[in-house]
Amino acid sequence: MASLTYDLTLAGLTVGSAAALTGMGLVVTYRTTGVLNLAHGAIAMVCAYVLRQLVVDWHWPLALAAAVTLVVIAPAVGVVLDVVVFRRLSVEGNDPTRTLVASIGVFVLLVGGAALIWGQGARPDAPALVTDEPWGQLAVVAALAALVVTVTRWTRFGGEVRAVVDNRELAALGGIDTDRVASVGWAFGAFTAGLTGVLLAPYVRLDPYGLPLLVVEVIAVAVIARMRSAVVAVAAALLIGVAQAQLTRLHPSGRAEPLLQAVGANLFVVALLVAALVLPGVGGRDALSRTTVAAVRIPPVAWLVAGVLFLLPLGFAGSDLHTSVQVPALAIILLSLVVVTGRGGQISLGQTAYAGLGALFTAWLARSVPELVALGLAVLLVAPLGLLTGRPAIRRHGLALALATLAVGVAASRFVFAQPYATSGLTVSRPAGLADDRAYYTVELALLLCSLLAVAALRRGRPGRALAAMRDHEEGAAAAGVPVPALKLLAFVTGAALAALGGGLLSMGLRTFDPGAYDPVRGLLWFAAVVVLGADNPLGALAGAALLVGLDAGTRGGVAAAVVGLLALLIGRFPQVHELLSRWRRPARPQPPPARTARPGPVPAPPPQLTAHGVRLSYGPYTVLAGVDLTVPPGSVTALIGGNGAGKTTLFHCLCGTLRPDAGRVELGGDDITRRPAHARTRLGIARTFQRIAVFPSLTVEENVRVGAEQGRVRDPAAVEQALRLMGLAGAVRRLPAAGLPTGTLRRVELGRALAGRPHTLLLDEPSAGLDAAEIRELARVLRALAADGMAVLVVEHDLDLVADIADRVHVMRAGRIE
Repeated sequence: MASLTYDLTLAGLTVGSAAALTGMGLVVTYRTTGVLNLAHGAIAMVCAYVLRQLVVDWHWPLALAAAVTLVVIAPAVGVVLDVVVFRRLSVEGNDPTRTLVASIGVFVLLVGGAALIWGQGARPDAPALVTDEPWGQLAVVAALAALVVTVTRWTRFGGEVRAVVDNRELAALGGIDTDRVASVGWAFGAFTAGLTGVLLAPYVRLDPYGLPLLVVEVIAVAVIARMRSAVVAVAAALLIGVAQAQLTRLHPSGRAEPLLQAVGANLFVVALLVAALVLPGVGGRDALSRTTVAAVRIPPVAWLVAGVLFLLPLGFAGSDLHTSVQVPALAIILLSLVVVTGRGGQISLGQTAYAGLGALFTAWLARSVPELVALGLAVLLVAPLGLLTGRPAIRRHGLALALATLAVGVAASRFVFAQPYATSGLTVSRPAGLADDRAYYTVELALLLCSLLAVAALRRGRPGRALAAMRDHEEGAAAAGVPVPALKLLAFVTGAALAALGGGLLSMGLRTFDPGAYDPVRGLLWFAAVVVLGADNPLGALAGAALLVGLDAGTRGGVAAAVVGLLALLIGRFPQVHELLSRWRRPARPQPPPARTARPGPVPAPPPQLTAHGVRLSYGPYTVLAGVDLTVPPGSVTALIGGNGAGKTTLFHCLCGTLRPDAGRVELGGDDITRRPAHARTRLGIARTFQRIAVFPSLTVEENVRVGAEQGRVRDPAAVEQALRLMGLAGAVRRLPAAGLPTGTLRRVELGRALAGRPHTLLLDEPSAGLDAAEIRELARVLRALAADGMAVLVVEHDLDLVADIADRVHVMRAGRIE
């Protein structure tokens, strides 16, 4: 027994050391560049192929080949990625969503390139760099971990790294060569990726898809380390590796035995799922950057051309038509990403899970009911499972959401699609009368048309504007009254249903269930294709499906991945390429007319009064609000002033619902609303604006204001025109996209949106920021008019001249108290 424990521990340490290398590389790269390098596994795979090419095909000595691969090629790949792809992104603000698109582009490009060069088959003859005993790998891990800790904590370069991590721009101003720091980080990260690849290749499946997926799974150890501590990542990797090996000793019985065995054999996947869904998230920004989701209005002729092209396969025969039946099914799957990512702005890398489940459920249910009925039931069963990614999306954003959705896709692949208990004896048949490819393709086209109409209905009108508002600025959407959590759930549930429909059609079209068609690597490819071709454009989903199927048809595979990866990389590196696709639709922007001082519609009287009673809020040992009492009476302007750090903004957020105090309460008309979220308070009649302007760039000025009217306290269509006239936006400017308008105009758009919901209480955070003297005077006239009509106005402001001009009462905050 002791011998078995020892042997299993050694086996676990072997796996754990490879995972530790990955964790260290990801942590160092993230700390020096701010990039979560999802391409880490693809770099590992390429290095493993390069070593095999040098040793097996070109007969180089192993030591020389390993030195060239790990000391020259791998670091060079990292430096090239930094200089060519990611450096400009860092200079432009290092938006996590743009770097994510770029890293996925690198991943897909490397996978596709490897498939083209070395083929898609597994290579069993990868050379072993070290013996299968773990001690050599552990020594390498320990040495590298000691090097990282030593350099980070006790060298000048380590101090530069910490400075760059804290504030890259400030570090550059302090004389630090931030580009050098980033290049070293990328070189080290690529070196660890290459070392991981050459160590794992002899013992796992070396192919363009298998090894990258394996490395993706062990991202868990970096997430557990919060992308900060290489030591924690190493410790987590070794512990999980040993635990996974020891679990092989367990032999559970009963119906749950296969699942428990799968869990024990894939403990890194379990760790990824837990780390991504339970632990605090990594990264904080939401949605995709504007350049990746800007809607392009497609002329009708483009739809006509697409329709003709999709009808052409009806004239095909033989294998050509058999290939074509994949296109409508895949198009429906990609439409799910148009809903979730394009219109909803949520990063979703796990749509393969829902597509595969749709295919599985269809096959299982078809044993008992007709195939088309089984397909419909599968969609109904999978749709609620969209909550697996929808629920985390409520509280997770940016990279954290990307990891959560990726974890769901990896878990479904490992625990369902790759397991015999789920797929053994599975047969997939077509509905009666649809055995002929032409007849089946016709039904697919009909279902694709229905899906397009459903997506179009969701994208336009009130739901579409609400989704676009959430995508563009989540806090601004909540402030306009959009129920953001419910809307995210709707997007993910709808996306799951569409993916399930497409997955079921795909498996029936091919008459087989292929687990490889639904692995997470495919999910990254689908995501990249949709982003490249227009995430908020249903026509992009059609083009993406045709591209992915058509480029790989009749080839050795990998062409589509290489092309999509290259385009995604270019869009991440040069966002203006994608911007050109949407710029043609924008009319010339005339100068907006001067604002008018028309009065808004009457506010119902008597309005309820907003009050704060004993509001307290602390962050750790720091007390920000120390028992604040405040009343915002109707029919007057109340100003809140004080120095930086006095607690003004924190109190403002407590009143708006974006922060919940530790103690005390917020009341509206005597009702306790302390626990009400921001969008619910908006619908109660409390509107707000932001210090940093919160508008929805992809919507026009009028659509921005209409969101407020549709989601606010009173849904009055006339309120849109009244708000536009009040804010001087009723002219030609109303039809312009908000993106790129002057600051003064955007301030009026934001205030007009707030007023369109007919609020009785208006909370303004630094409303004069960015305005010139004339615009400030106009703002003062509007606020006085609103107060004269009975509205309660609270202004947090640093411009004391404006405060003196408009305020009926002034409260001064100092050290978390109102004096």
